[in-house]
Amino acid sequence: MKKWLIPLIIVVLVVFGVYRWAVSFNNTAVTYEANAETAWSNVESSYQRRNDLIGNLVKTVQGAADFERETLQEVIEARSRATSTTIDANNLSAAQLAEAEFQQAQSGLSSALSRLLVTVERYPELRANQNFLELQSQLEGTENRINVARDRYNEAVNTYDIHIKKFPNTILAGWFGFEEMPRYTADAGSEVAPDVNFDFD
Repeated sequence: MKKWLIPLIIVVLVVFGVYRWAVSFNNTAVTYEANAETAWSNVESSYQRRNDLIGNLVKTVQGAADFERETLQEVIEARSRATSTTIDANNLSAAQLAEAEFQQAQSGLSSALSRLLVTVERYPELRANQNFLELQSQLEGTENRINVARDRYNEAVNTYDIHIKKFPNTILAGWFGFEEMPRYTADAGSEVAPDVNFDFD
């Protein structure tokens, strides 16, 4: 066996090993990134479900002729703002996710909806309305879905971020253009539970 053949075989094996590592890293990062983007789409889907339900809720509440129009108008306007601000799941960044307009729109809608539900307590005909009770129950379930969807998004981002930040993967991440993805963070002050009474009995 020629002496130059052994170093050549070693070089080929090293190059092949690096190639397999790079392909494996890239394919796994692409999968994790796509999973995180899908998870964010699910968050937005949950928000959309809430917006759709609120449209039906508003129509039901409008049937109460003496209901405070100002409270109802706040919900309608907050819903309009929430549906007009979105984040592109294929281009997530910390700046986008923390974007004041998006966060404020969703928080504003939650706040207006809470005020509406509290105000309903003064309207026995609404408390007895089967459509309203069903919508209220669906909205409560949707709020839970939103929370679960945001948690799942954060879990997917965590998996992706760990993969691209571990050494030596971090070297390839820079070469292939994989950047850290932002986690969903709660609004300032959201650690204080809102005073909402869902007991209409």
